[in-house]
Amino acid sequence: MAGLRCMGCTRRYPLQDMPTGCPECAGRGTPASLEVVYGALPKTLQPASSGYRWGAWLPYTQGISLAEGNTPCMDLPRLARELGVRQLSAKVEAMNPTGSHKDRMSAQGINRALDVGARTVVLASSGNAAVSAAVYCAVAGLRCEVATYRQMPEPYVRALSRFGAKRVLFDRSRDRWEHVRRQVESEGAFALTNYHVPAIGSSVFCVEAYRAVALECAADACLPDHIIVPTARGDLLWGLHSGLRDLLAAGLIPHMPKLWAVEPFPRLSRVLAGAPLQSEFEGLTAQSSIAGSTVTLQQELAVRQSGGGAVVVNDAEAAKGVSQLAAQGLWVELCAGAGVGALASLRRQGDIAPSDHALLLLTARGDRDSFHVAQ
Repeated sequence: MAGLRCMGCTRRYPLQDMPTGCPECAGRGTPASLEVVYGALPKTLQPASSGYRWGAWLPYTQGISLAEGNTPCMDLPRLARELGVRQLSAKVEAMNPTGSHKDRMSAQGINRALDVGARTVVLASSGNAAVSAAVYCAVAGLRCEVATYRQMPEPYVRALSRFGAKRVLFDRSRDRWEHVRRQVESEGAFALTNYHVPAIGSSVFCVEAYRAVALECAADACLPDHIIVPTARGDLLWGLHSGLRDLLAAGLIPHMPKLWAVEPFPRLSRVLAGAPLQSEFEGLTAQSSIAGSTVTLQQELAVRQSGGGAVVVNDAEAAKGVSQLAAQGLWVELCAGAGVGALASLRRQGDIAPSDHALLLLTARGDRDSFHVAQ
């Protein structure tokens, strides 16, 4: 790591923790996340076998790991025929140690916390990120404090208790963020997730972890024309874009796949149509992993720069997608099922052609979801 760069104004900063993003952009009322600037990146993709198999492509090259990553990229030929595309693949992030893509961010984030001498990790989550952080903190010997909703699904509650995480209850999302801010500013805790208003992404060291998804796709010869990504504030989406961008620049992939952000109600899609980025976009959904009312610059840039866009998929369509994936032997959370609905929509609109190869990012397994698919 050679330093940090603002996604908005491109100003460079020394390597440090900047959880509220670029101060220059924040001062102008256009908050922006930061990304890592790397030194010379490898000219080949030669992964090792450990959880830090990508070395210099990621912030931390060794440390706490539960062998996260290296998830399978499965071919789904029957569903491809059903949806009318030449090839359909699925990146199955449920195969991570705690069952979701969040393990990638936890490994890098917890190692950053250890590096800076933090004793407590704090985050706002009522789902997969909470469980993942609790597990990795337990391995690292760090305290974990999670600001959650009172109505957190029982499987998550049990997991947090099992791994010794402290659960602090709130009714409103912004109250959770305020609690994280206080813990960072008064107690010196390390924040895994965003607490800035207007919203930016999570800790840069966490977001960078998702670059490994792009590296794995390239190494496994699973580079599609389109990647469909369930999206809240865009951490996974941006990390994926960042990795693909650098692979393309290094001549290690032939093209940039189009990235499509799946959302449960119009947010990013409204920003792409001209709404202010800092607006509040209210909506109700059972897709808890991608709920929320905010949009970030990182997700807007990821879809614009890749030539993709945003796709709205409601809960009923997402539930149908869960059933369709179950018929392929895959049990996924509701928002991962929404990816199937997004692909169907993009085919109807002509944004994805019959000759294209699409990839679904299946973010997490479905056994902790509180929704029920109608029979």
